[in-house]
Amino acid sequence: MRMSDAATQDSATIGTLAGTRFWLERLWAGIADRGRAYADVPAEGLPPLDRARRLAHALLSERGEASGAAVARDLHDSVCALQGEDRLAFFRFLAEGFGPDEAKLRAAAEAWLAAPSTDGAARLAEAAEPPRQELLRRMNLAPGGTAALVALREELAPLTRAEPALRVLDSDLRHLFASWFNRGFLELRRIDWQTPAAVLEKLIRYEAVHEIQGWEDLRRRLEADRRCFAFFHPALPGEPLIFVEVALVQGMAQAVQPLLSRQDRPGNARDADTAIFYSISNCQEGLRGISFGNFLIKQVVEELKAELPQLTRFATLSPVPGFRRWVERQIAAPPEGGLLRAEELAAFGTRDLAAMTEGAWWEDEARREALRAPLLRLAAQYLTRPNSGMGNIDPVARFHLGNGAQLERINFLGNTGARGMRESYGVMVNYLYDRDRIEANHERFAQSGQVVRSAQVDGLLNLPRLAPAASRSALSRLLGGEEKAPARTN
Repeated sequence: MRMSDAATQDSATIGTLAGTRFWLERLWAGIADRGRAYADVPAEGLPPLDRARRLAHALLSERGEASGAAVARDLHDSVCALQGEDRLAFFRFLAEGFGPDEAKLRAAAEAWLAAPSTDGAARLAEAAEPPRQELLRRMNLAPGGTAALVALREELAPLTRAEPALRVLDSDLRHLFASWFNRGFLELRRIDWQTPAAVLEKLIRYEAVHEIQGWEDLRRRLEADRRCFAFFHPALPGEPLIFVEVALVQGMAQAVQPLLSRQDRPGNARDADTAIFYSISNCQEGLRGISFGNFLIKQVVEELKAELPQLTRFATLSPVPGFRRWVERQIAAPPEGGLLRAEELAAFGTRDLAAMTEGAWWEDEARREALRAPLLRLAAQYLTRPNSGMGNIDPVARFHLGNGAQLERINFLGNTGARGMRESYGVMVNYLYDRDRIEANHERFAQSGQVVRSAQVDGLLNLPRLAPAASRSALSRLLGGEEKAPARTN
């Protein structure tokens, strides 16, 4: 099958999935209609919050499938109608009112401690599960229930900062979503210009790495020398969960602006030897913390290799979002022995930082070339420092290294857009996905935090030092200020 035919089939499948879901929702709506006669549904004249609370208790006590669907639908409608303080009060009600039975949990725990066994552990796990999780499962029976619960978790995220008690509700939703959205339920689909417009519009809205500047920009990203793939779930057929954009090029791309630029004619995908993953965007805030990307990249690598056997390299062109913040923290409180070399202090000292970043400094050849080596060395140090506990590594690096990629190359001024300069002084990174070494790289990173890297990156860590006094004076002049004493490093 030609890829264009496959892409058209994928677009048709998205439509079929949407139609199937609509049919299933109609089926459940009919069941709910018939089940309402058997359900214990509170009177409609109650205050909205009281009725929603009673419906939640009624749903948890229902035993029939049809009656349960009827109560779930009524509860869904009631929650949608809640506004303001009533809505927040209902979230508190869910978080605080459906915890485990303390007496049963204590008895199960004491029994297991007294005589540990497999059966005892199972009884303890059963006692520890809060009834709230079963309530959420039953709420999912309502037509559109999955989408409503995903939206509910998205709404919870900002509320948990001010109300820590709501975190238990967020945790339960995340626990359930990890099962409902596991890899076995996801469908990989290629997105092209024939994909339904409603889905394409969502790509423009959800793009989180390199903003899509309208329909023409999107069309360029879906041309013959580009690919876009997304994961979909049967319960959310028209909603991409995550998508990746790929450029098919010759050689390892070092900068993102050329990949995003408009060209008069698209390239020929069959002339490419490298697939560059230049943007990965999660689409559903309510599914934050549910991992899709590791499966997505590996499956797309296999899809591309099957379509274009001549491809020999699969790599990313990735941002380094924490780099600049890290540099600024080190400048403010240098570690013992000093983070920065003498020739770099003039460029990165606290008083010089504003001068370095003022205006389009990268367009000034003298400043640009003076800062190239220090920025590359610091980026290499930032990305390869010890990662015990994985808590101090750059989030993008953690994602790719955890997937089994190799830190292949660090690119100076790989992104001169406003966001790239603000987050990382324009530095971007190539992570290489070697199909024969992914598993071994993953194990080394997972077991010891070891960053598998290329000789090029190792070379950056050992860039030669310059004569301190001479380089400091030269860099100070380049930055347009007086020569300043370096920051203390003790």
